[in-house]
Amino acid sequence: MNKSILSSVILVAIATLISGCNERAQYDAEHQAGANPPLPSARSFLTPPMQVPKYAGWQNGETPKVADGLKIEKIASGLEHPRQVYALPNGDILVAESNSPDAEPVTSPKQLIADIVTARSGKSAKGANRITLLRKRAGGSGEWDKYVFIDHLHSPFGMQLVGDTLYVADTDAVLKYPYKSGETSISTPGVELADLPDKVNHHWTKALLASPDGKKLYVGVGSNSNITENGLDVEYRRANVLEVEIATGASRIYAAGIRNPTGLQWEPKTGQLWAIANERDEIGADLVPDYLTSVRDGGFYGWPYSYYGQHVDTRVKPQRPDLVAKAISPDYAIGSHVAPLGLWFYTGSNLPAQYRGGAFIAEHGSWDRSPLSGYAVAYVAFENGKPVGTPKPVVTGFASGDEKELYGAPVGLTQDQGGALIIADDVGDAVWRVTKTGG
Repeated sequence: MNKSILSSVILVAIATLISGCNERAQYDAEHQAGANPPLPSARSFLTPPMQVPKYAGWQNGETPKVADGLKIEKIASGLEHPRQVYALPNGDILVAESNSPDAEPVTSPKQLIADIVTARSGKSAKGANRITLLRKRAGGSGEWDKYVFIDHLHSPFGMQLVGDTLYVADTDAVLKYPYKSGETSISTPGVELADLPDKVNHHWTKALLASPDGKKLYVGVGSNSNITENGLDVEYRRANVLEVEIATGASRIYAAGIRNPTGLQWEPKTGQLWAIANERDEIGADLVPDYLTSVRDGGFYGWPYSYYGQHVDTRVKPQRPDLVAKAISPDYAIGSHVAPLGLWFYTGSNLPAQYRGGAFIAEHGSWDRSPLSGYAVAYVAFENGKPVGTPKPVVTGFASGDEKELYGAPVGLTQDQGGALIIADDVGDAVWRVTKTGG
């Protein structure tokens, strides 16, 4: 890209940020929720619709807001981009502090604008490339003690303990470490179990989930582009859920066509694998709804050729009608551009009854929509192993009421030993704990 074009693009980007986006959404996120969301016609734009609040951080003891009957406390602050949390059996909480491992090559005006927007929001802050252990102080309150548990990682995200082995999904490999309950650090170098796609890293996070029998790991691998604009070569084994054998490290594609499966969990009643997914951008503020879906072995979910089942994306070349014909519609839309990054099926008893048996979803929020959507932790009720109703906001207040400032953004979710909901906040560099009032 020559200097004159680059200068023009920068001017367009700045003007866009000042003036706001050129299209506002027509649907609220809740109106696009459920099994059959309304899908308007796709649009094309010179510059994509966008809106982004400016990073402000949490000030003077401010906290997110919670629904009636709940309370929230900060159990860790001063972290470096905490993205994922994982509860150990002894009550300790692991926090993966990381961000994108490298800058994606700028090959279009859209990418340059997106980079500027992301930096403005605080979402591009440098990650620590480590896992920190949080331990509740005996008989104490307030923030938990912090220990550097594993250092010198490469954009870690997913974590799973199987027996006495801790598995960590770096952006380029699944590593394994010996674990002993109660230890506050691991100095033994990690051993690679399986390599993971690591070219360009448009979507770098690797969600990780162990099978109930401890024999396999499931890895969520996002695409390397919006709709293959970086070429098909860099999409090798991407936009997939991979299945890895723990005994051998051998892997296979379990399910395909999921643009960015950022969270994986087992639904507790049926034992079915479920995922959250970030869908594609740049065809409208109301397209395409991000979703929550069961994941079938051998299933194909459309990316890049179609969205929400068999709705063809005409931008993709060449077209693949044979694959579109096989595309599975997701089970449940959660709204366009909410950017889900955390999924947790709640199995505890600490929270009020209305939050039991369903799924919490951390909606990180996106630059690709106005007004803002996401920037909240929502709850989706389940009946007979399927989502019902609309998502209910549970933890909010991550952005200012006028949508101009961003205090934090929820990412990873887990449940601690006492049944509290634990939330990683990468923009606010904090970890939050939600319990029932009086609990």
